[in-house]
Amino acid sequence: MIDVVLFQPEIPANTGAAIRLCANAGARLHLVRPLGFRLHDRALVRAGLDYRDLVDVTVHADWDGCRAQFGPRRLLALTTRGLRTLASHRFAIDDVLVFGAESRGLPETVLGSFPSEHRLRIPMVAGSRSLNLASAVAVALYEGWRQCEFTGAAWP
Repeated sequence: MIDVVLFQPEIPANTGAAIRLCANAGARLHLVRPLGFRLHDRALVRAGLDYRDLVDVTVHADWDGCRAQFGPRRLLALTTRGLRTLASHRFAIDDVLVFGAESRGLPETVLGSFPSEHRLRIPMVAGSRSLNLASAVAVALYEGWRQCEFTGAAWP
C-alpha cells in the first residue's frame, strides 16, 4: 500500500482533500508537525467529508520520527526541484510519497536526505510555480497506483 506524507501542511482544506484521496485509493496518510491548523478544524472536516474514518491517519511529532517508521521502504520526494518526472519513475506498491508545505515545499534539510533519483516532479508548463497540494497528491498517488495496476481496487 502506498503511503502519503504531508510535511507541515498549512491549509486544512488541502489535508481534508488528501484524506478523501487516500481513503479512495487505499493509502495511509501521515502528517508531520507542526500543522497549520487543528485536527478538528471545520475546513478540514468539510473537505474530508465522512472519509476520515476510512483512512489511517498518523500524526508525527517531527520528520525524523516519521521517516523512521518506514524503515527500508523507498521514500519519494515530490518537488518542483526534482530532475525526474513521475512518468519516468517505476512505482512499487510500498512506496512512500512525501510532499512539502503549501507555501514553501520541502526544506533543504529534508529534501537533501533524498537521493536525486528519488526526487520527482510533476510536469508543468513554463512559468508555472507549483500545483495545489491536494492536486499534486492526487496526480502522484493515482500515477503510482496506476503503475501498480490499481492493486486493491474494487471493480464493478
